[in-house]
Amino acid sequence: MKMAAQSLLSESVLGWSIFTFILLVILAFCWVYIRKFQSRQESEVVSTITAICALAIALITSALLPVDIFLVSFMKYPNGTYKEWAANNETRGQIEDTVLYGYYTLYSIILFCVFLWIPFVYFYYEERDDDNLNKCSQVKNALKYTIGFAIVCVVLLLIGAFVPLEAPPGQNSTQWEKVQYLFEELGSSHGLPALSFSISTLTLIGMLAVITYTAYGMSVLPLNLIKGTRSVVYERLENTEDIDDVEHQIEKLKSKCKDGRPLSSRDRHNLQELEGKLQVLQRRGRHLEIAERNCCTKVGSALRPFKILLGIFFILVALLFTVALLISNLDKALHSAGISSGFIIFGTNLTNPLNELLLALQPVFPLDYILITVITMYFVLTSMAGIRNMGIWFFWIRLYKIRPKRTRPQALLFLCMILLLIVLHTSYMIYSLAPQYVMYGSQKYLVQSQMPSAGPTSGNATFGTTRICDADAPEDQCTVTRSYLFLHKFWFFSTIYYFGNWAFIGAFLIGLVVSCCRGKKSVIEGEVEADDSDISDDEYVH
Repeated sequence: MKMAAQSLLSESVLGWSIFTFILLVILAFCWVYIRKFQSRQESEVVSTITAICALAIALITSALLPVDIFLVSFMKYPNGTYKEWAANNETRGQIEDTVLYGYYTLYSIILFCVFLWIPFVYFYYEERDDDNLNKCSQVKNALKYTIGFAIVCVVLLLIGAFVPLEAPPGQNSTQWEKVQYLFEELGSSHGLPALSFSISTLTLIGMLAVITYTAYGMSVLPLNLIKGTRSVVYERLENTEDIDDVEHQIEKLKSKCKDGRPLSSRDRHNLQELEGKLQVLQRRGRHLEIAERNCCTKVGSALRPFKILLGIFFILVALLFTVALLISNLDKALHSAGISSGFIIFGTNLTNPLNELLLALQPVFPLDYILITVITMYFVLTSMAGIRNMGIWFFWIRLYKIRPKRTRPQALLFLCMILLLIVLHTSYMIYSLAPQYVMYGSQKYLVQSQMPSAGPTSGNATFGTTRICDADAPEDQCTVTRSYLFLHKFWFFSTIYYFGNWAFIGAFLIGLVVSCCRGKKSVIEGEVEADDSDISDDEYVH
């Protein structure tokens, strides 16, 4: 008993030690990432801390899935038998409850961030633009707008809590019995449906962000690495020629009024456009000059072969994910019960390359856990790349740009909120890529079978064969991850996610074609645009 307790402690410590190390790495990455993009002129302590914490929460939540799979897998030996410390159902339940409480905590924090914290900070800085308002008025106005988000959150929680997944027994029940049943359902599930419904609703929004940003990021990130950037020397020469050409056109227009005659309205309009274009070209020239002197540009040129190899690797990974997602969707279309069941299948019927790869890596610890962690981080990084390249849009209206050292506090808050929503949908994406592995990890179970003995003694001999856990396994032999339970609490959400996967595949293919048709990007891509001010250049000069 003592040995089992020590083994349980060591296994738990190992799993959570890995998670703690990942946590520290995430916090360091978030600080560097936010500091890289935030505007030096408009940066504020509160918005910076909010952005760093929100981004960290998004990444930590994504890191919990590998820990969940790790813990359920480590309950068993490779031969399919439970380890001594996990032989008791109560012990296994305690370990899974630890993960469940982790999901509860992180998902509750996400709800708090999306509906209260981030909206309040965002509207506070929006009100700050009005110079006639004092601090108290800013706080009051921000709270007024935030209350609307809080009401939506409460409504979602109530819907999830009081809409039972199964009909109450007995059709002749009184109203009081029905109300009592609802409260019993809420208490028996520890509020899981309420939280799951709210999170699933946010995941739908995250699905739209994944289709928009992640699908595009998966194509644009590797192709940008492969194609590289234009030569800064050639860009400076081209920019100088453009400046000379615009100055010549301006002089030509101004020569028309040398004799005192006023310019026509058309010429005045053209002159204003040319002067604005000249300012942009001059600012572009200053940025190109700084980029040419920058040591990072020279280091980037030296690392060009490595970038090409990394880009090829990323595009192969993207294609692997797309093929795996396509096979998974086809499997659901052919072997699930259809829309009414949420296209849910238990296990895999078609050979899924990514699922098979994860299962093949199981014997070599910890390669399968490293791969699932890399997959999770890959989705997050490609999402960041998609947002970075596209900016933040509301339908056809571009709200904010994400640029190094030039991003406004409101844009960073939007960025972190979008990433929070994307991370919520990432768990379902990974389940779609490797459904059997995400459900059971590397668990196996032992099947007892009897065969006639070949010896002189007649009778049957009992043999044990090891099988990978799937839907056919006995319930007490395989433990389902808590993530899977969160994902499939409501069938109608699973149905929407299924069609969202098809949209994701289509968006990735379109983004791949668009990225292939585009030429090399500028070495100062996104740094200089017509609607920028000259004051913002000070951040680059100093």
